[in-house]
Amino acid sequence: MSGRTATKETANVVWSGSWVAERLGVELVGDGELRELLGLALRRNPKRAHLLVSQVLGKHVPQHPSVVYGAGFELGRRVRELLGEAGARRAVVLGYAETATGLGHAVADGLGTAPYLHSTRRPIEGVARAGGFEESHSHATSHLLLPEDPDLLAGDVGGARDVCGAGDKRDARDVSDAGDVSDVSGAGDVRDPGETHSSDAVLVLVDDEFSTGNTVLNTIRALHERNPRNRYVIVALVDMRSPADRGRLADFAAEIGARVDLVARNSGTVRLPDGVLEKGQALVTAEEVAQEGERQAGAAPRPASGAPRPCTRVDLGWPAGVPDGGRHGFTPAHRARLEPALPAMADRIAAALDDGARRVLILGFEELMYAPLRLGTALEDRADIEVRFSTTTRSPVLAVDDPGYAIRTRLVFPAHDDPADGPGDRYAYNVAGAGFDAIVAVVDSTADTPELHAPDGLLAQLAAHTAQVLLAVVPSYIPPEAIPAAAMSAAEISAAAGESGVPLPSAVSVPSAAPVPSYAPERQEEPRMLPEPLRGPAFSSYAPDEVGWLLQDLSDTELEAPTEEREEAIQSGGAHYAESLPVEYQPSDQYQDLFKAALDLSAARIARAVGTVTETVLAERGPRPVLVSLARAGTPVGVLMRRWARHRHGVDLPHYAVSIVRGRGIDANALRWLAAHHNSADIVFVDGWTGKGAITRELAAAIAEFEESGGTEGFNPEIAVLADPGGCVRTYGTREDFLIPSACLNSTVSGLISRTVLRSDLVGPEDFHGAKFYRELAGSDVSGHFLDTVADRFGEVADVVDADVKELLTADRAPTWEGWAAVERISEEYGIHDVNLVKPGVGETTRVLLRRVPWKILAKRGAGADLEHIRLLAEQRGVPVEEVAELPYTCVGLIHPKYTRGATGADGRAVESK
Repeated sequence: MSGRTATKETANVVWSGSWVAERLGVELVGDGELRELLGLALRRNPKRAHLLVSQVLGKHVPQHPSVVYGAGFELGRRVRELLGEAGARRAVVLGYAETATGLGHAVADGLGTAPYLHSTRRPIEGVARAGGFEESHSHATSHLLLPEDPDLLAGDVGGARDVCGAGDKRDARDVSDAGDVSDVSGAGDVRDPGETHSSDAVLVLVDDEFSTGNTVLNTIRALHERNPRNRYVIVALVDMRSPADRGRLADFAAEIGARVDLVARNSGTVRLPDGVLEKGQALVTAEEVAQEGERQAGAAPRPASGAPRPCTRVDLGWPAGVPDGGRHGFTPAHRARLEPALPAMADRIAAALDDGARRVLILGFEELMYAPLRLGTALEDRADIEVRFSTTTRSPVLAVDDPGYAIRTRLVFPAHDDPADGPGDRYAYNVAGAGFDAIVAVVDSTADTPELHAPDGLLAQLAAHTAQVLLAVVPSYIPPEAIPAAAMSAAEISAAAGESGVPLPSAVSVPSAAPVPSYAPERQEEPRMLPEPLRGPAFSSYAPDEVGWLLQDLSDTELEAPTEEREEAIQSGGAHYAESLPVEYQPSDQYQDLFKAALDLSAARIARAVGTVTETVLAERGPRPVLVSLARAGTPVGVLMRRWARHRHGVDLPHYAVSIVRGRGIDANALRWLAAHHNSADIVFVDGWTGKGAITRELAAAIAEFEESGGTEGFNPEIAVLADPGGCVRTYGTREDFLIPSACLNSTVSGLISRTVLRSDLVGPEDFHGAKFYRELAGSDVSGHFLDTVADRFGEVADVVDADVKELLTADRAPTWEGWAAVERISEEYGIHDVNLVKPGVGETTRVLLRRVPWKILAKRGAGADLEHIRLLAEQRGVPVEEVAELPYTCVGLIHPKYTRGATGADGRAVESK
């Protein structure tokens, strides 16, 4: 996937830098993609308060591995075009730790034949330094250059094309002062025509962002003084130099007598007001104090503690002779051995995943970015798994759970690789609450220590936020001359050998620095109180990734009763409507034709409403909401919202369906499951439409009751709906009362799932509510047809959706409850005296005609095509349709108010327990 194509993968409705920009007056100015590519965060750093957070780097923000790899690979292709084939063959790539180690490696892959080296903060005893430098604005400043082959940076890369060839170790002068660089400039080529020297080898230096140019320019200056070259190329995702810094690149090229080019994906600058550093530090302090107060009050999750959590260790089968990364150099020969081994390693990871794992994070480790990234790209090729990639980091950044802030959550854990600068905290950002079914932690064997497996270690922290943790360990690579021969066992020498059995001098892997802890079993499962969501095709006709049903399957239980019997029992108080099911209405051919015509007529209108409500949710609830539809009317809408997010932004939103029952509340066990697998604040409840707002009120009361009973706090009880004719919610696609074809049918437009069931003899205190899967109705199923027809219109409504959302976000959308007032008036005017028997709106009126005993239909005069199916159903059931001039809805269905206890059994149930 190209970097340009990947832009849509990262587009957010709310810019993830707005929180910082609004509070500090920081401005991000640049080309059109810049805000899609970068967000802003704050850190406690005495030299630079703000942090540019890349959406495509794979460090702080989990992203598709193909997007991360594609961004670097495309930059490498651009460098290849710049240098030409001959120049590319003699290029060497140098990446900067820790954030650009994976990016630089991907650039080297894009060049095709370039060896790669990255700076490191991990000294290796016995490996001589070929240079180093300080990075003044960073929290961890010391960089070392430790190539196995010193000629890699000397300009003589002939030997670097092979796997072996270590020679004399010569020190380069350390570089001090710090910064970054960006774009394209050049000073002339100084070589004589026809000559070919080691100085012809181009050095390509890669960093994620360049702000002043100091770090890269000083690196070049030090290396150039030792081993002059004719040409350097600087590569970055973003060029963020100020106008004052932009002229320095040409001056620097003239100073050293070499050509210096710059290749950057995007460019811009950060405008900082006076005193921003002090204001930023004060803001960080204030936020930290506030968050600590919330934590102590119990309002925020506490760190994981207690006994070590189990994890699954995956044997990758890492190919012998291949380094774990570019710390000591990675050659084309290494690349040729790694590429064919990747699919098999991805298969091993996939085989270790639980059957229900659909959304998986590959989490790398500080400088170890490339190996887990490539494992992620290989795993991503498996169509049944949604994969994201990010890595842990040494960098402390403030986390603020706001959609306008780039770092929403933060996990803190002790360093676990015995760092040279001593123990300290490490971090994983935007992992907690992100909805991953499984997390694959990838570390090198040096970091596979007891600290990693400790009760407060990384694995335990991850286990608190996902159902499954896998651990994949890549053998740490150390050049052979740094390993005393006596320390190598015969088995280790054998493991370092190629297929021929001949030891490869530059392919020695060392075992873990510590034995595998006894408390990290090979495979251990934790008992789960609640089952995983049901998914199609075993339950529902929807694809498994479209929705997970937090329900229990009651398909083999007889629950249906004649409509009249159910009505008697419900109105008499002898039974609740959720204790039985109506007999599934089988539409006539005439009605099916009417449904198809209505769908064709309204598909664009529905697509517009889907886009509007989805974009509103993304704008107000963050870029990664978790959609939770209220089964079953809300479920087709949730699926369509998920499809819109993928179509428009390239993001796959988690989507579940839960049961809510009027008078009984929402399924509390489903809420517990959601809280255990996601951040409750990210949950967005979704329904099809509002009538008088009964379910809106029911949900608010149920969430309050759940929290009061000790349940997880933070659920937002607001509902996002496709249509809100009743004026009951503030997040909607439209407030018009029009025909939504999914309301015209029952299960055959809702994945063949019944309405939900709550009955004490079937649903225990630890059970999800129930529902049935009508497999036998597959021949009549139009669920997929409905979704596809609407989704096919997404492209044509995109512009009008943008306009709608822009208007909505600035409008007064406070609920008016106009519908509730109208229902109360109608209930009294028609002598019903029970608002539960008044069902306003096209959708609710359709339900009355399909499932209840209708008395009469009130239709707004001149309603037209939106009521054709209503008139047909009313005619088939002998129900009068009364036209009304003043009606806030297109129509209202009135349930017959005079059904009393009858021949439904002594207990009043419509269906006896069996």
